[in-house]
Amino acid sequence: MRISSDEKKRLKVLEKKLGYSFKHRELLKKALTHKSYTNELKLPPTEHNERIEFLGDAVLELAISHLLMHKFKDHPEGELSKLRAAIVNESELAELARIIKLGEFLYLGKGEGQTGGRDKPSLLSDVYEAILGAIYLDRGFQKAFKLVERQFAKIVDKVGAEGFAKDYKTRLQEIVQGRYRVTPRYKLIKAVGPDHSKTFEIHLYIQEELYGVGHGPSKKAAEQAAAQQALEKLTHAK
Repeated sequence: MRISSDEKKRLKVLEKKLGYSFKHRELLKKALTHKSYTNELKLPPTEHNERIEFLGDAVLELAISHLLMHKFKDHPEGELSKLRAAIVNESELAELARIIKLGEFLYLGKGEGQTGGRDKPSLLSDVYEAILGAIYLDRGFQKAFKLVERQFAKIVDKVGAEGFAKDYKTRLQEIVQGRYRVTPRYKLIKAVGPDHSKTFEIHLYIQEELYGVGHGPSKKAAEQAAAQQALEKLTHAK
């Protein structure tokens, strides 16, 4: 994978944002290359980032698992798994990618670029993982771990401090099943906006009565918001 002098300058800017200098800069370029770009230029499928993203996903899970094991020495495996799931997810990774303006450095096909690909959460999170995979291939796990440790420290602290207090759906289900012997029902009412920036509206019903209305950038987020509202209503109804 060739890199022009202009590309080298751009990639050096990203390296500075990452706090990591690549020994083999072509790995970074591959991590930033979406399949829409290789398809458009009729390049081999091995030139886009999906394989390296597959590797980066495993690197990230291992690094976060290590951080959690070290920080929460008394937590059982089940709680550590929940904490890891709260950290390693599309929205958190996309937000980290936005902080370093990762979208500006992507190699995208024209169609993907014109439809908001540079700010698409799924695409940004995949590229973030691909970069971790590239660092692992470039100079090993320890270098990749250092980047994860630096960028995820505040997120780990935040999730640890909140515990599972924000998992409103789980708490609501436990209360509703215990009190009414039924399960809350979530209904998608509408989704508005372009594909890369939709807002979802979810209605939550308990025994066919509307208990909560939630809005969010994903169905899961909207369901959590509706569950939070329902919990507040049930608490006041005691």
